[in-house]
Amino acid sequence: MAQQEGSTGTGMGAHMPQQVGHNGVVETNGSSTRFDLYTRVCEQAAAVVIQQYSTSFGAATRLLPVAVRRHISNIYALVRVADEVVDGASADAGLTPALAGRALDDLEAQTEEAIGSGYSTNPIVHAFATTAREVGFGADLTRPFFASMRADLTEVVHDPDSFSAYVYGSAEVIGLMCLEAFLVGHDRSEQQLVELTAGARALGAAFQKINFLRDLGDDYEALGRSYFPAVSVEGFTEADKSAILDDIDSDLRVSLASLPLLPPQSRRAVCLAQSLFTELARRLRSTPASEIVQVRVSVPTAVKARLVAQAMAGRMPRA
Repeated sequence: MAQQEGSTGTGMGAHMPQQVGHNGVVETNGSSTRFDLYTRVCEQAAAVVIQQYSTSFGAATRLLPVAVRRHISNIYALVRVADEVVDGASADAGLTPALAGRALDDLEAQTEEAIGSGYSTNPIVHAFATTAREVGFGADLTRPFFASMRADLTEVVHDPDSFSAYVYGSAEVIGLMCLEAFLVGHDRSEQQLVELTAGARALGAAFQKINFLRDLGDDYEALGRSYFPAVSVEGFTEADKSAILDDIDSDLRVSLASLPLLPPQSRRAVCLAQSLFTELARRLRSTPASEIVQVRVSVPTAVKARLVAQAMAGRMPRA
């Protein structure tokens, strides 16, 4: 999974001496090529996406070393663009589900081609492919992701199997992509990699399930979707809520156990994400089921600030 200690990566930009600017975007030492300039601009575009779309995720990435932050921004940007194809901008632009599906197919094809060649005329795809090539992942993670995005165009109700596949593709593989970025230049034993992989998948799954629960009413009313198998949104009960949160708490325990194995430079950001999701789960558990369907539960700004301060100080989250 991870490159060996001191590895320089396999990306197309590896031929130039590089440093990373304050915003995590690669800058070159000395003269640079047009390709280097293009890559920098693409990565700046990716950084704008995370700045404009994310609050909690954006806050967590600011705790990362700038070199790692660059990769996480590149990953997030493509994920957000794909999500807009199936859930947001494409519908506002008047695209039918069929046309949105074609746009998603095209985005996936561009992504695979760029991972192979190291270049795309789409700036967000180019930035993502740069990261994929440098940290070492490919279609093994992007294909499940696009499959889950594609499911949003056709599936409105899930059974246990389709739910598991959807969560894996839409969230767990994102955790695995980020893990590859965290581990560049850091050796881990085979057993440690097993534990880190389980933790990355579990944190991604917890994040996705928490968002499903927070958006239960909106997803059903606006999009006609009900992600949780055998759960009626119209008849959502305390028992339903407790079962979902028990599952989320199980995921969070797995991810918590893997945190000490992360490189210290990246651990603070993941600890913050873990703390935020744990706090959200706690607040969801204390919110009546009838209110969850009506109101989106969130973490107050003051509490977020406290969690950020704790993460910056290196404090590990509590279960």
